[in-house]
Amino acid sequence: MAQKSRFTVHIRIHTGEKPFTCSVCKKSFSTKQQMTSHMRTHTGEKPFACSFCRKSFSRKLDVTTHMRTHTGEKPFTCSVCKKSFSRKHFMTTHMRTHTGEKPFTCSVCRKSFPIKQHMTTHMRTHTGEKPFACSVCRKSFSMKPALTTHIRIHTGEKPFTCSVCKKSFSTKQHMTTHMRIHTGEKPFTCSVCKKSFCRKPDMSTHMRTHTGEKPFSCTVCNKMFRYKYQVSKHKCVTVMEAAGI
Repeated sequence: MAQKSRFTVHIRIHTGEKPFTCSVCKKSFSTKQQMTSHMRTHTGEKPFACSFCRKSFSRKLDVTTHMRTHTGEKPFTCSVCKKSFSRKHFMTTHMRTHTGEKPFTCSVCRKSFPIKQHMTTHMRTHTGEKPFACSVCRKSFSMKPALTTHIRIHTGEKPFTCSVCKKSFSTKQHMTTHMRIHTGEKPFTCSVCKKSFCRKPDMSTHMRTHTGEKPFSCTVCNKMFRYKYQVSKHKCVTVMEAAGI
């Protein structure tokens, strides 16, 4: 009888039949167990508790997955590089680094992404949405990590420390760039004269010596300049001349 019941449930995968309906929101499910678990989103019931920290969950699967943060268990292993993961979803996402699969596509520019969250974040470049707001100055950001970094302007927190001179930085990128002072690494090379730089902005500025680009203009006379500091210097001269000094 149990075997027949499992077969009946399995058949619904193919037929799409969902005979169990939530009495609150009318959402339907293929098994009674799925509907029972769903009902807890309405009742707030969390009958499954972690034996380590007593945190509670509405589904048994969720507490089983959570327990791995305590045990360190990683039962899902990548068949290519043998890296292990605590959740099947993490492994599935990781596999795309090997297959190159990008199943999530932006509806505006058709750019594709391996992770749904990456596409959601990308979409904000089109919508202009900035859902993460600083509680101090109310400045908003499209990504939560950007807000976290911004908050350090107010707190003064500098969690990244150079292992050589112990100087601290608010972002990992700033520390990585700083480390090149000690290592001598210059990963950015000019394609024209092959001069190298430790920072990408420095190389971009240098390139103007070859391209002749002058992106900075005087707001008074519209004269163009290659470097920003030249605009400030020019303004001083303009003001002095106008004053007859």
